[in-house]
This record gives sequence, structure tokens and C-alpha cells, in this order.
Amino acid sequence: MTAGTPGRSFDETASTYAATRPGYPDEALAWLLPATARRVLDLGASTGKLTRQLVQRGLDVVAVEPSTQMGAELTTELPGVDFRPGSAEAIPLPDADVDVELVGSAFHWFDHAPALREIARVLRPGGGLGLARNIPDERAPWVAAVGKLTGARDRRARRRPVPDDPTGFTAVETHDVDFATRVTRPSLLALLQTFSYYLVLGPVDRKRLLDTAGQLADTHPDTAGRAAFDLPYVTRCWRATLG
Repeated sequence: MTAGTPGRSFDETASTYAATRPGYPDEALAWLLPATARRVLDLGASTGKLTRQLVQRGLDVVAVEPSTQMGAELTTELPGVDFRPGSAEAIPLPDADVDVELVGSAFHWFDHAPALREIARVLRPGGGLGLARNIPDERAPWVAAVGKLTGARDRRARRRPVPDDPTGFTAVETHDVDFATRVTRPSLLALLQTFSYYLVLGPVDRKRLLDTAGQLADTHPDTAGRAAFDLPYVTRCWRATLG
């Protein structure tokens, strides 16, 4: 993600993003990380959701993120982490520096061709690239209703969450992991404010979307009258090996 791209709209919601976005299920990380991995790059690290989980696994982690606000959230929560401002298209690391590069819910913001060249440059021979993307699971009727309201499904269909042409990478595999988080009506509305479909709207349309989403939570049979309810996700995983 580079300056001037739509992704920079996330700057205004960094603290809410940190508070409401979920991390990644352990099963997904276990699948993405080779057993031999020691030094790992979290590329497009945002507020450090994935970074924290990698640190907790005892790995040597470097986090790269272009947003000043997102980076500030990350370094406040994880002051000991090696954080470096930078982008996927200009990774601030030397050649062959890391065993694995992981990208959590950010690859669709990258300029894929130059990003893949940079990713390959900083990977050690035989190193791995892993992508993970948390997607609200619209097999749940109330989640599908929210997706229809926000237009999220159509936007996701237009994005490229994995490389179209992973030149230089082999052994491409995919894997899905189901999980869920517990949300309340207020935390659901806060979560909606961290997505690009909300951030690109003007004040009037933002209020209208949140009012309608609140009414949906109040009236849908899966959520009405409940203090808290499960928000199901699918984590879409993709991995490949350099060379």
C-alpha cells in the first residue's frame, strides 16, 4: 500500500481497528508457518494483530507498515518489536533477510508485481510467503444481511487477495479455517467503522449505514434481544515457497 491509495483511509480508524478487528486462529498460523521458521516479516502489519501472535510463538519478528497511525498503535502495544515504516513495494530490509513473510488481510492493497519482487528479494532461498485474510462468514444469515447492507461481498469479489501470477514461487497451496468472535451491538458497529466501505463515505452516509446496521442487529432473529452473539469468520490462507 502506497501513499494516496484508498488503504490510507485506515489512518483515521487505527485505534478502533486495534480494538475490534480479530486476530488469526492458531490453526491458520500453524499451517502458514514452516517448522523451521525463525525470522519472520509481518508485511502490512497494521496495528500488530498478527505481529503479537508471531511474537508469542517465540519468533524473531520484524513488522513493516506504511501508516503512521497504524504503526503508532503497534509500537504502543508492542514496544519491543522491530517496527519499520515501509511498504510492500519498498521493503526496508536487506536481501535474503527473513525465513518467512506473512501478510494478514492486506495483500489486496499491494501493487502485486513490484510487491512480489520485493518479497522475493528479502526472502532467504527456499523461504515461504503466507497470506491470511479474515472474511465474515456469510453462511450465517445475519452476516449475509450485513454484507448486503454494506456491499462488502461485491467489494471483496473485485479485489485480488492472492497473486494472479506468483512468478518465482512454487508449491502453492490454500486452506480455509473457520472461527468466530463474540461481539455486542456496540462492538459490531465499531467494527463496521474499520472497513473501507464505511471510510470512503461522507458523514451523512456513514450515519445512515450505522443506523441501518443497528436496526438490523435489533431485529434480526439471530441477534435481536441478545447482549452478545457470535460473529463467524473464514480465514482464507494461501502459501507458497520461493524457488
